[in-house]
Amino acid sequence: MDSRRPTRAACAILVLGVAVMPHALRAQDAAALRQEGFALAYNLDYEKAAARLRTAVSLAPDDPATHRSLATVLWLHMLFRRGAITVDHYLGSFSRTRVDLKKPPPELDAAFRAHVARAIELSEKRTAGRPRDPQSHFDLGVGVGLHASYLATVEGRMLAGFNAARRAYDEHEKVLALDSARKDAGLIVGIYRYVVSTLPPPMRMMAYVAGFGGGRDRGLQMIEETAARGGESRTDALFALVLVYNRERRYGDALRVLEELRRMYPRNRLVLLEAGATAVRGKRGAQADALLTEGLALTTADSRPKMPGEHALWRYKRGAARALMGRTEGAEEDLRAATSADAQPWVSGRARVELARLALARGDRTRAARESTQAEALCGQGNDSACVADARKLFRSAHGR
Repeated sequence: MDSRRPTRAACAILVLGVAVMPHALRAQDAAALRQEGFALAYNLDYEKAAARLRTAVSLAPDDPATHRSLATVLWLHMLFRRGAITVDHYLGSFSRTRVDLKKPPPELDAAFRAHVARAIELSEKRTAGRPRDPQSHFDLGVGVGLHASYLATVEGRMLAGFNAARRAYDEHEKVLALDSARKDAGLIVGIYRYVVSTLPPPMRMMAYVAGFGGGRDRGLQMIEETAARGGESRTDALFALVLVYNRERRYGDALRVLEELRRMYPRNRLVLLEAGATAVRGKRGAQADALLTEGLALTTADSRPKMPGEHALWRYKRGAARALMGRTEGAEEDLRAATSADAQPWVSGRARVELARLALARGDRTRAARESTQAEALCGQGNDSACVADARKLFRSAHGR
């Protein structure tokens, strides 16, 4: 026998290799495209991100991760186009069980529904076939959790996503039970634990009965562990920490996380906006003014699409910062600009609350009453209950009550 002639076994290996390599390469390419897509999305390049992820889906159509990644970017794009992607929207001021929102673009809505449904379907098949595989349960939990978030933030049905949220929580608790090292699964579990701990007692009890765990400190710790350990969930955990730290009034910690996010995503001007807004909440007027002035310059030079009323939002935040510093003239100029016709109602309303405060400070009760009356109407239109309460309080003060 010629020793140079390949054996049947060698031929079989070669043939198998030819058959398998394209699939492996496709999976690697799809994973790389997913990373590129998320990097683009977190830099506010949503159209480019979606294009990368559509290619990833075509390369790996049976991978739930490609479908849920595309659905995630479509969801973020819808929130951006609605102007509902800032921390202000998730600090508890905008709160109703059913919020009337503008419908999303039909093509984005249809695409999201198709891809999140496919991601869930594929994950369910995998968990059925591999019930002790942590990754299968992770994929399923992320898919149903994304659907729950969509129901609340895009459709405005705060309670409709309850069952999906509970299922996401359960799936990621299974991941942690199967593999305690999977800190990425701690994000969903940690977020829900934290949120449950902040609910009023009756709702908290209902959540416990439904199967959610609680624990404010433990929930926050799990989010922090996900942010520290890296992996696919790290960026989401960092953004979650910005919100939680703001809610906990740990403004220095929130600013530290935002600085890290700014290094990671330098083209995301909204990270700078959030840094300025966080500094305002922390009563750091000079720092906020510097951050927001820098951000306004970047925004003006950025030719990419803007959120609805984005320029007015920047001006409101900087006006609030300058009011903190006692720079009355500069503050009023910014706050007037924030009441422009293209401003979102809640932004215009909050700007008028600040103008009412400035008017009261200089003893102009008539102006304060007028601004607070307009503020109440605008904040009510914008579903901003905290702003409505502030406006009413200022109106009473303007009338000496």
